[in-house]
Amino acid sequence: MEISQKLFSKKRDKGIKNHDNEEKTRHYIGRFSILIACLAVIWSCFQLYAAGTGALDAIRLRATHIIFLLILTFLLFPIHKKSPLKVRVPPVVDIALIALSIFSYGYLIANYNEIVMRGGYLYTLDYIVGAIAIILIFEAGRRVVGNLAVLALVFLLYNFMGPMIPGDFGHGGFSINRVIDHMFWGSQGILGIAIGVSSTFVFLFILFGAFLRLSGFSQFVNDLALTIAGRSPGGPAKVAVLASSLMGMINGSALANVATTGTITIPLMKKNGYTARFAAAVEAVASTGGQFAPPIMGAAGFVMAEYLGVPYTTVMLAAIAPAFLYYVTVIMIVHFEAKLNGLKGISKENIPNIIKVIKSQGHLVIPLVVLITMLFSGYTPLYAAVFSILACVVASWIRKETRMGVKKIFKALEEGAKGAIGVGVACAIIGIVIGTVSLSGLGLTFGYTILEYVNESLFLAGLLVMLMSIVLGMGVPGVAAYIIVATVSTPILIELGVAPLAAHMFVLIYASLSNITPPVALASYVAAGIAKTNQNNVSYTAVKLGLTGFIIPFFFLYHPALLFDGTNLLNFIIALSTATIGVISLSSGLQGWLYTQNSLLQRLILITIAFLMIESSFVFDVIGIALFLFILVWQIVTVKRVKQNSVSVYGGDGI
Repeated sequence: MEISQKLFSKKRDKGIKNHDNEEKTRHYIGRFSILIACLAVIWSCFQLYAAGTGALDAIRLRATHIIFLLILTFLLFPIHKKSPLKVRVPPVVDIALIALSIFSYGYLIANYNEIVMRGGYLYTLDYIVGAIAIILIFEAGRRVVGNLAVLALVFLLYNFMGPMIPGDFGHGGFSINRVIDHMFWGSQGILGIAIGVSSTFVFLFILFGAFLRLSGFSQFVNDLALTIAGRSPGGPAKVAVLASSLMGMINGSALANVATTGTITIPLMKKNGYTARFAAAVEAVASTGGQFAPPIMGAAGFVMAEYLGVPYTTVMLAAIAPAFLYYVTVIMIVHFEAKLNGLKGISKENIPNIIKVIKSQGHLVIPLVVLITMLFSGYTPLYAAVFSILACVVASWIRKETRMGVKKIFKALEEGAKGAIGVGVACAIIGIVIGTVSLSGLGLTFGYTILEYVNESLFLAGLLVMLMSIVLGMGVPGVAAYIIVATVSTPILIELGVAPLAAHMFVLIYASLSNITPPVALASYVAAGIAKTNQNNVSYTAVKLGLTGFIIPFFFLYHPALLFDGTNLLNFIIALSTATIGVISLSSGLQGWLYTQNSLLQRLILITIAFLMIESSFVFDVIGIALFLFILVWQIVTVKRVKQNSVSVYGGDGI
């Protein structure tokens, strides 16, 4: 189906305004809007300069990043929900908050070296500035990521209330000066790893996504997906899965991805015959998986590489199997649902010609090729991101229809900066959580308590970590969610002997899946809003579609062969092949269709096969393959017998 770029952009923008919470911002009337656009462009240029030259040390880069972050937050996000969204100038309160933001974090930039030289000794003014800076972060968090700000406040209060808490979680308490010192002037609080990630990887890859979209890459992905899967049974749903996975891994936000691609894919699926509930669930699940799908993994993979101290390519290779199995499940469930309900694909005349699509838009994939090539060549992700953004502009000039002029480039710089606000504020407020964990020793206490409770049972520990990852990830942007759960949860698994890479991948997947897990399944709720159907029903259906995502991490806790480390290729291929048969069996058992409609017994056997095949054991693999072939032959013979009976009854009589 040919969809014009104009229509795609119009529906996408409408979807964002209606469903993405980050877009419920002020819209300035008059010249002030130009000032804000220029400020956003300056921020993007600063980040590109800092990444490309390495001219700033980590603390100054992070503090400057926060200054831009707070200025745009107080300019764009209203003080409360009932505040007017259309204004000419910002309220006086927000102007005062902006001035305090520049003063407090500017003070840190100007005086940080001096304080280091005097051995970290702080004067009264230093403590006052730190207190103001912390309050500003909480106010920004309240406006942008309300629930996360509440969580951070609970953690902050824990520093003072330790003496009141009985048992292992109690502690001696800390003075307000000690807390301010640790949270603001230290390197493990607000200016710690979370904001460090926001000021580097996250910002640049959100900016990269903005450049890709405005160069026409989104349209190319949509058209390419149509040519690949559009004509097969249930084609529109398969298009949604392919398009959403590709875009989701770039923008790193399941919520934003549903709001953009969902405005196109969900109506197409409904028109094809899928229920509104199923269509919304497909979009939510496909967008969520993008957060752990290589090669970009929504920037979370870069953070994981930093945590583990390994090259990003190691993380990217390890993510291949989980992401592949996840999307195979979704595609097969979509296919079986279409066969079960007799749904067809899109008619041939409405499918773009693949040769024309590649000729007219194929050059837009060059930036991704540049990115992957540079990563595998040993360049840092930051350099790769900067050059990929430049490649995006250069590639767009190859054809007149996609050419990015000065106006589009400035628009991409503006949108990239604005798109980074939500994740940036979340990362800043997470600094309070991480600071509390490091100051109070909460992480160690929590870990030892869990280990004592599970009595060294890896399964029980994994189950508790899964629940923690989902709960802590609810309502939080993907990268920010991963940072929280990685800080609190991964040490528990590593202590029980799990490989660090497997432990981190485990929590990343569950933190991502919180987007579709009730009761705070934001991606499902956004998709339900677009589809105009019940939110809870969409969430439950999304969990069913993404069930592989909930199962697979437990298997690579015990058998990390599914996480390819670049060494034993044969073992990886065997493990992935058998696991693929397993997830196809799971999809078939859940949907009730393989070659034909499944009986109850066949469904139970197929679900059993799934667990046999995902478990990495030669005996189980042989049993699973034999049972799968038995069910398949059984159904083929049954269908042939029915056809022969139909011919013998009707064919000879000419009826």
